Amino acid sequence: MLLSSVDAFLTLQLIEKGMIEANPVMHAAMTRGTMFFISTKLLLTALGIFALVYLAKSHFLNRFRTGLFLTAFFSAYACLVCYELVNLFRLM
Repeated sequence: MLLSSVDAFLTLQLIEKGMIEANPVMHAAMTRGTMFFISTKLLLTALGIFALVYLAKSHFLNRFRTGLFLTAFFSAYACLVCYELVNLFRLM
C-alpha cells in the first residue's frame, strides 16, 4: 500500500509537469478529481493484495504458487516507482 501511495503522489506530480496517465482506468478516474483518483488507486491495490494474499498458498495451473505473483507484482510496482522518480528528477 505504501508503494501505491507513493505512486499516486508521483503520478500527480508528473501530471502537473505535463506527463499523461497511461493507464486508461486511472486516467478515467483522474477526470473525476484527485480524491477519486487516489481512492480508486488505493482501493484497487488493496483488493489485489487481499486476493493474492488469500490465494497465496494455492497453485496456478497446478504448477506455480500464487504467492510468487505477489512477489512479482511488488517488484514490478517498485520498478514503476523508480521509473516515476527518474522522470520526475529529469523534469525538474
